[in-house]
Amino acid sequence: MPEAPAGTPLDLRVRLAGRVFGRFSVARMDDAQLARAKQQRLGHNPLTDLLFGAVARGVELADETAAGAEGPLPVRVYRPHGGGTDPLPLVVDFHGGGWTVGSLDAADWLCSNVAVALPAVVVSVDYRLAPDHRWPAAAEDCYAALVDLVDRAAALGADPTRVAVMGDSAGGNLAAVVSLMSRDRSGPAIGFQGLLYPATDLTLGSPSIAQNAHAPILTQDDVVAFRDHYLGGQDPRQPYASPLHAADHSGLPPALVQVAEHDPIRDDGVRYADALRAAGVPARLTEYVGMPHGYLSFPRLCRSAPQALAELVTETRAALG
Repeated sequence: MPEAPAGTPLDLRVRLAGRVFGRFSVARMDDAQLARAKQQRLGHNPLTDLLFGAVARGVELADETAAGAEGPLPVRVYRPHGGGTDPLPLVVDFHGGGWTVGSLDAADWLCSNVAVALPAVVVSVDYRLAPDHRWPAAAEDCYAALVDLVDRAAALGADPTRVAVMGDSAGGNLAAVVSLMSRDRSGPAIGFQGLLYPATDLTLGSPSIAQNAHAPILTQDDVVAFRDHYLGGQDPRQPYASPLHAADHSGLPPALVQVAEHDPIRDDGVRYADALRAAGVPARLTEYVGMPHGYLSFPRLCRSAPQALAELVTETRAALG
C-alpha cells in the first residue's frame, strides 16, 4: 500500500481505495487497455453510488447535445424541481479524468448537488478525449459548448447574464482555460470559476508532484501519463494548455480554488490562485487537509466532500447573486 506523505493522515478507507484504484492506473495501461477503459461507463448501482455518490434528490436529468469545436457533443442537464419561473444561474461543468478518461456519469453527484443547492441549471460537457483527440481538442470543445449553452440559456431555463464554469482536476484545467479563452475572444461573460484541484502547469513544475509522488488516487506517474496523452509532445507552456503560463491573468472571473493536501498537483492550484490574486482577480484558496486528489469524486469515502461542496455552492452563489 502506498505510504501517505507527511502531514494530516489519510483515512484508512481512502488508503485502501487508493490501493484498489492503483491497479487501474492509466500509467500502467497499454493502448488497448486504455481504449477499453474509455468505453466503460460507471452508471448507477448500489456499489457505484457507495463509492461515487448518487444523483441528488429533487433534480431532473436530461441528456442533450451542445455544439463542439467540430461537431455536437453529449451534455447532461441538471434542473432542480420546483425552481420557480425565474431563470436560474447557468453553471457549465467539465468533468475530470486527465483529459483521457472520465464521463458524464462521473459528474452526476457533484453536478446534481450543485443544481439543487444553489439552485442552478447545471450542464456537464462530454468533450473529446485524448489520445485520440489531443490538445487543443478538449479545450476548444469546452469553449464552443460554453458559447452554445449561453446562447441557448433561455431555452434551458437559465439566465445568460449569470454564468459560472467549474471543473475538477483536468476539468478544473479546462474551466480555467475556457475563462481565458472567453476573455481573449470576447466570449460569454463568466461570473465565476470553480477550480477543484485543477491542473494548471503542464510543465510539471509544482514541488508537490515529487512530494506526493506515491499518494493514493493520483501518483506522479499518473500525472506524467495524463499530460503526455493529452499533449502528445506539444509545448506544455501554451496558455490554453497550462493556464498558469498565460502572460496576463487580469480580467478573469473571480475564482474558488480548492486543493488537497495529499495531491501531486496541489501546488498547481496554489500557484494559480497566487497568480490570479497578483493580477487583481479575487481568488479564494482552500486546502483540504488529509484529503487525496479527487475527494469530490468519492464523497462517501472522503470526509471533507460535504464541506467542499458547501463552499463551492456558497462561493458560486455569492458571485452570481
